[in-house]
Amino acid sequence: MDQLALLFVLLLGALVSVPIGDRFGLPAPVLMTLFGIVLAVADFVPNVNIPPELILPGLLPPLLYAAVRRTSWRQFTANKRPIFLLAVALVFVTTLCVAVVANAVVPGLPIAAAIALGALVAPPDPVAATAVAGQLGLPRRLVSILEGEGLFNDVTAIVLYHVAIAAVVSGTFSPWRAGLDFLLSAVVAVVVGLVLGWGANKLMDVLGDATLQIGLTLIVPYASYVIAEELHGSGVLAVLTTALFIAEYATDADDVMTRLAGYTFWDIVDTLVTGVAFGLIGLELHNAIRTASGRWGELLGWAAAIVGVVVVVRLVWLLPATWLTKRLHARRDYDEEIPTSWRETIVMWWSGMRGVASVALALAIPLKTDDGSAFPDRNEIVFIAFGVIVATLVLQGLTLPWLVKRLGVRADTGREKEIEKELAVRAAKAARRRLKEIEQVEELPEDVTEQMLRRAFEIGFRISPDVVEDERREGHDKRMRRLKRLRRIQQEMLSAARHEVLAARSEPGADPEIVDRVLRHLDVRSLR
Repeated sequence: MDQLALLFVLLLGALVSVPIGDRFGLPAPVLMTLFGIVLAVADFVPNVNIPPELILPGLLPPLLYAAVRRTSWRQFTANKRPIFLLAVALVFVTTLCVAVVANAVVPGLPIAAAIALGALVAPPDPVAATAVAGQLGLPRRLVSILEGEGLFNDVTAIVLYHVAIAAVVSGTFSPWRAGLDFLLSAVVAVVVGLVLGWGANKLMDVLGDATLQIGLTLIVPYASYVIAEELHGSGVLAVLTTALFIAEYATDADDVMTRLAGYTFWDIVDTLVTGVAFGLIGLELHNAIRTASGRWGELLGWAAAIVGVVVVVRLVWLLPATWLTKRLHARRDYDEEIPTSWRETIVMWWSGMRGVASVALALAIPLKTDDGSAFPDRNEIVFIAFGVIVATLVLQGLTLPWLVKRLGVRADTGREKEIEKELAVRAAKAARRRLKEIEQVEELPEDVTEQMLRRAFEIGFRISPDVVEDERREGHDKRMRRLKRLRRIQQEMLSAARHEVLAARSEPGADPEIVDRVLRHLDVRSLR
């Protein structure tokens, strides 16, 4: 099996792991990691040979962009305090603690290399955490915090990582210079992200076609990352800024086809890239076995020590940080989403799984320094990182469903339904207001007005049936049953039409382009 064949195997595994995970209640990222481990011990599977400098720009931009599409700028601003405590402060604390312990237990490990190790194992993985949280039905506020933490802690950790790697490679380190680099990296990244986000929005208006617009959204994250890195900024923060800008300002409420196609496209990209990334984590067992040859006890001891630091520091930090956030929340009545009980705090603690960012950073460690010597203890650092990733991802990922069930942490479905009901009422009222505006300009027959009023009512009812009383709901249910019957008949008629047009594609003299154009028209009609 060569490298290309291995890539296709991972892509197939990424697709298959989703239904298997749904069937057995297991997170797909964990299954892909286990799948990668199985491949790693197979004799016919080659070692992964990816240049370190291609790991981060290849994997992170699409994953970050896909994650940001599920959030909003308002969500970040409302949760800035818990996100800061988790994504910035906790990453610094974890990096420092890991660096101190690693420097103490690993003989001869330079402090800068120890800081690089701390930075790459510090950030919990948002993809793994939200994938697990989505299946477990956790409260939305916890999922929001995990998403925000996952996105911003990657930014913090990667900037720290680059500073530490630069210190090892160059052989010099200045705290003031590092702090200035950190600040300039953030400023450059935000500027690049805003400029590319603004430019992408303008270009989307010029492109017009949904296919071209979606293609642009695939290019923009990579462009944002690469340009920011070339200007010595944070590529991750640039992608985050660009994605937030596009999500905030590029949405056209009436551009239904682009929105639906965009969701589908990015769901596919997210699934495939996530699967490949977690598969690569498992495949790193190859290199881990080679590194640990004859030194298993020593290396496993080092990895266990760092795993303990990572897990314990998160718990020790979360308990007072959550208490402080709750006190400030109650005193100042901030509109933010925070854990409301110790049970939710424990779930947040155990959700701190390491994943894509950590493995990408570990694999991206340079092979040599500026003076041509080997990067100090690179194999040992990669082995320890692999141990932390597998221990947290597999152990915590497989036991988190049991922990959530045992603690009884569940989403507030009643509150979610209330919010859904409020939005349904707002949507129906907006439709009726627009109908009144049209009536003032155009003269509508009475039967048309009544029919349109029913349609406005149905808009809200279809979103949330709870918006109407029982008597009206019963009458509406009868109309809906009749409408569903008519739609079923219409869909069967359209299906017959599609089969006939598709059959014409194989007839002598048929023009496939014309047939596909007619078929697309029927498909759009069926969608409507």
